Amino acid sequence: MLAHLLRRLGDVTAPVRDTTRTARPTGGRVAIAAVIDVVLVLVFVLIGRGSHGENVIGGALVTFWPFAVGTLVGWLVSRAWKAPFALWPTGVIVWLATLVVGMLLRVASAQGIAVSFVIVAAVVLAVFLIGWRAAALAVRAIAARRG
Repeated sequence: MLAHLLRRLGDVTAPVRDTTRTARPTGGRVAIAAVIDVVLVLVFVLIGRGSHGENVIGGALVTFWPFAVGTLVGWLVSRAWKAPFALWPTGVIVWLATLVVGMLLRVASAQGIAVSFVIVAAVVLAVFLIGWRAAALAVRAIAARRG
């Protein structure tokens, strides 16, 4: 199913280098990448709230908005629309901005942070925001070799 989705994102027979800034992604690919990032940040929030026995849905927006703003900042700083599937710089910058801006906004809005939360958030958000791009790149590379 993942391979099918990724094939629909672009020509999987094109060289893997097309996932860098040299390729001009379509609007659909940009939108899909943005949605994936936002959904994964929301999943991070929902898992975190659920693991602490908090109201998963009720307070999700309060927890979500700082990280959503961070994701937006990451997209703007990295100009992610130019290479939304790139690990570097897009994936890394989106991850770092989501983490750092999200934590700063949590502090500014009196939500608080703890060192253990920052560590867990850093790892989970890296796996999510960089990981899906790495998986897409791997699937695309395998498909290009086969095809």
